[in-house]
Amino acid sequence: QVQLVESGGGLVQPGGSLRLSCAAAGRTFPGDAMGWFRQAAGKEREFVGGIRWSDLGTYFADSVKGRFTISRGDAKNTVFLEMNSLKPEDTARYYCAAAPRTSDYGGMYDYWGQGVQVTVSS
Repeated sequence: QVQLVESGGGLVQPGGSLRLSCAAAGRTFPGDAMGWFRQAAGKEREFVGGIRWSDLGTYFADSVKGRFTISRGDAKNTVFLEMNSLKPEDTARYYCAAAPRTSDYGGMYDYWGQGVQVTVSS
């Protein structure tokens, strides 16, 4: 069983930054891809961005492109989602997930964390 644990959520003002972490407990991430998703209250879950382990390529939803980045930690069992220029519409619960290959479709992901809340508000 793979356990993914997110951390780093919280309250931030519009225009601010926040960094989320996702750690795979006791091992490296399974599969060749890891993704971040978010779900706002009353809305469908949506893809935010992902990273491909084979070449560390990253890809993002248009709504966050240019504002969010994804990187891997030195220990290779941690991934970071750096969020800049945050907007109120970025408010959601953020989840990390692991998949055999890159995809923006949540159904492709086998393992999910519990999620962390990010609230962007003044």
